[in-house]
Amino acid sequence: MLPVLVVTLLVVVAMVAAWAIQRRGGDAPAQGPSWVVPTQLDRADFERPEAPWLVVVFSSSTCDACRGTVDKAMILEAPLVAVQSLDSVADKAVHQRYKVDAVPMVLIADADGLVHRSFVGEPSATDLWAAVAELREPGSVPAGCGEACSADGACN
Repeated sequence: MLPVLVVTLLVVVAMVAAWAIQRRGGDAPAQGPSWVVPTQLDRADFERPEAPWLVVVFSSSTCDACRGTVDKAMILEAPLVAVQSLDSVADKAVHQRYKVDAVPMVLIADADGLVHRSFVGEPSATDLWAAVAELREPGSVPAGCGEACSADGACN
């Protein structure tokens, strides 16, 4: 009889401890928003569909980060790289077609419209330019550069 009582008491203590730990832990932190990033584009929807590379910036005229992103992207315009900015109001149909719900969003696509790199939020000029350079000429950017660089410029 005594062993049954001891086991029952241990089970009750374990249940109370588990309940207390669960209550103290609280709810899991809320997850931040998640955005859909297109993986395929119809190059006919964009200017210069014959260019081997497309950098498209989905933006909004009321977005400060968008202005900086557009400025950084426009410098990449070249014979082999088409760059286009699409405003959420003026180009609403294209935003809707690709279900873009976050700006700025930068997509880098090849001649077939396959998206190879994307940025949600304002990328650094280094990250954006390195991404295009590496896609155009693989191996041209040191490993890790254009992904995340520390304040001293060292690439991670």
